[in-house]
Amino acid sequence: MTMTFCIQTRVCTGLLTAVASSVFLACGGGSSSPTAPSGGGGATGSVGATVTINAQGQVTPSQVTISVGQSVMFVNNDSRAHEMASDPHPVHTDCPPVNAMGNIGAGQSRTTNAFTTARACGFHDHNDPGNAALQGRIVIQ
Repeated sequence: MTMTFCIQTRVCTGLLTAVASSVFLACGGGSSSPTAPSGGGGATGSVGATVTINAQGQVTPSQVTISVGQSVMFVNNDSRAHEMASDPHPVHTDCPPVNAMGNIGAGQSRTTNAFTTARACGFHDHNDPGNAALQGRIVIQ
């Protein structure tokens, strides 16, 4: 009897896990967490501008202008890490070169991939998307 119960329990547990996983995947994960930015998939260009995240957790300047083929360097002088990403949140699809940086730890700097099209791109901190102090714009000419 004990062995039969054990086998039935394992089968039922496995079945419940499989059903729960299927429901979870079918519903898009069921999470309200934003999607992490995916990389920009390209090479860096010469740095045309630098954006600094200062000790107060603000980007300065909030708008930079670069030439087609250039990159932007982000310097993190804040005491916490930031993950700068392309607008719009949470899909980060507007300007993929921004997404190439990934996480920028305190005291670190990272460079975007080269921007290959003349346009304007918004960016934000993926981990704090509503914080206007961590939002900005890159103009590519």
